[in-house]
Amino acid sequence: MIVEVDGITKRFPVRRGWAELLRAPFAAPRRVVVDDVRFAVREGEIFGLLGQNGAGKTTLFKTLATLIVADAGRARIGGHDVATEPAAVRRLVAPVLANERSLYWRLSARENLRLYCALQGLSGAAARAEEMRVLEVTGLASTGTQLVGTFSTGMRQRLLIARALLARPRVLLLDEPTRSLDPISARDFRRFLRETVVGAEGCTVLLATHDADEVFELCDRVGVLDRGRLLAVDATPVLRERAGSDRYVLWVRADSVAALRAMTGATQDVRPVAGADGWQACAVTIAGGADGVAALNAALVAGGHAVARVERVASSLAELIEAVVGAAGRRRDA
Repeated sequence: MIVEVDGITKRFPVRRGWAELLRAPFAAPRRVVVDDVRFAVREGEIFGLLGQNGAGKTTLFKTLATLIVADAGRARIGGHDVATEPAAVRRLVAPVLANERSLYWRLSARENLRLYCALQGLSGAAARAEEMRVLEVTGLASTGTQLVGTFSTGMRQRLLIARALLARPRVLLLDEPTRSLDPISARDFRRFLRETVVGAEGCTVLLATHDADEVFELCDRVGVLDRGRLLAVDATPVLRERAGSDRYVLWVRADSVAALRAMTGATQDVRPVAGADGWQACAVTIAGGADGVAALNAALVAGGHAVARVERVASSLAELIEAVVGAAGRRRDA
C-alpha cells in the first residue's frame, strides 16, 4: 500500500464569544474534525473521499501533506511516517488543495513553473525541460507564454497540477478539483486525470469531493466521510449499489403506463416528456440491478409495450450517506 492511514484524529479549538470567555476564561473546548480515520490506498489507484462540506476531507489531506500534525493515530506514505519523516513524505506527495491562490496571475504559465522549479532546486536546461514536460502532459504547451490571469478556471486547475507534477510525486492529493468548473470542463478534467495523471504519469490520486457523480465516474474505490468519521470504504460499484441504484426512469408510451405500474407496483411519478410524441417518463424502482432491468424490459416487450430509454436515477450525497449510516446501524443491530 502506498498510503496507510491508521486512526488519524484531529481536534481544533472552538471559537468562543466574549460572554463565554468571561464566564470560563481558562476553558479550552476542542472540536473533533477527523475522528479515528483508517484506510489504505494501493499504488496506481484513484481513491475518492466523499463527504459534505465540513466532513474533514481538507483537514485529512493537510495531515497527509505534512501541513498539520494529527493529535492521534499515524499515517505512512511510501513507508514513511508523515509526522516523524515529513521531508521524505514531501518528496512523494504533492497537494492541490481547494481555493488554491498561489499562482501569480501577472506571470505567464512558464514563469510560474520556473519559480517553482527554483524552489525545487532546478535551474537552467533541466528546469526548462521540466517546464515543457509538465505543460505538454497537462495540455498547456501552446499557452506557456500566456498570462495566467487570462486563463479559464479549467486551465488554471491544469496549471496547478502541472506545477505539482514538477516534483514527480508518487501521490497526488486533489481537494475538490472541479469545484469551479462547468460540467463539460469537469468531464474533460476527469478524463485528463484518468488518462494522463494516472495512466501516463503513474501517480496515485486521492480525490476529495462532495460530488457523488464524480467519484462514481472516476474512482476505483470510495470512502464516505461524515462529520469526521469514515463510515464505509468500498469498491465504487459496490458503493453505488448501496446508494440505492435501484431507481430508474423508463420512457414508455402513454398507453403502457398502466402495465408498467402493474409490473413494478412502485411507480412514484409519471410525467410527459416535452416534444416526445406521446412518450411518458416513469420513475420506477427495479430490484435486482442490471438483471432486474433486463427482465422488466423483456416483460414489457413481450406484452407489446415499447421502451424507448432507461436511465438510472443518481442518488444525492445526502441519500448515499443516509444509506451507509443505515447499513452500519443494521450491522450493529445484527
